[in-house]
Amino acid sequence: MPPLSRRTLIRTGVAAAVTGVATVAAVETGVIPGRARVHDVLGLTGPDGVVPDVPGGPVESGTFESFGRRTTVGYSVIYPDGYGPSAALPVVLVLHGRGGDHTSAVNDLGIDRYLTAAVQAGTPPFALATVDGGRDTYWHRRSGGEDPGFMLDQEFLPLLAKLGLDTSRYGLLGWSMGGYGALLWVALHYWQRRVRPATRAVAVGALSPALWRRYEDTTPGAFDDQGDFEISQVFGRKSGFRDVAVRIDCGRDDPFAEAAEDLRTELGATGGVQLGAHTAGYWRRMLPDQLRFLGARVAD
Repeated sequence: MPPLSRRTLIRTGVAAAVTGVATVAAVETGVIPGRARVHDVLGLTGPDGVVPDVPGGPVESGTFESFGRRTTVGYSVIYPDGYGPSAALPVVLVLHGRGGDHTSAVNDLGIDRYLTAAVQAGTPPFALATVDGGRDTYWHRRSGGEDPGFMLDQEFLPLLAKLGLDTSRYGLLGWSMGGYGALLWVALHYWQRRVRPATRAVAVGALSPALWRRYEDTTPGAFDDQGDFEISQVFGRKSGFRDVAVRIDCGRDDPFAEAAEDLRTELGATGGVQLGAHTAGYWRRMLPDQLRFLGARVAD
């Protein structure tokens, strides 16, 4: 076989890089954004976040039988280094993206070390609690009866309280499907903050939330039908975010960027549009800002 020319090698390398960048976007959004692939190869989507070189704290994992999810659910509680289960820390619920589970935040994002780094930098200490929401439920009740929201409210939060965590002022953090789920949770549970003020969400952070304006544009399987899409909207529900601090971040080359910016403007939220695409590298880069934002607000 004749040796490959330099031009062929370059083309091959670019093609391989494009394929790798597209993988996460394809899984999370159902589409492969061409502009994002090109911009990434050209270095126009910004640097990937680098997991901090600090020790991760204890991670306590377990399972419980969930009536809401109709299955056995896994969960993990992540503490900053120097703290553990005996510390009655405030907590932030972490909602994973499409195709993920409760281990994704640590395995894909290194969030345990980002948490330690945030606390070492002066953010009041808090814990992160991740849980299996279903690989493609989009964190809302589905026609088959599965209801991740019920699981969070009626099963997971009480479990965290029994484990010694302070759930009186909790936050939510999610990316992609989980970013949408975190925003939807707050939008639909305003009544809960009125009738159960002793346990209430006070802050929500969303990274590249999976938001659509039209049902025709949604990822197949994200919603049961047009009616499900309409009742599961976060647009037009500004009153549901009353008394909750909101931060929404999205990469410029993310297919959800325009909708995310529309919602951020509607809610008067912090955050913004930065260089980036729908990738774990972008989410890692934004984690320090998100964790600092959430930690300051769940602290008493």
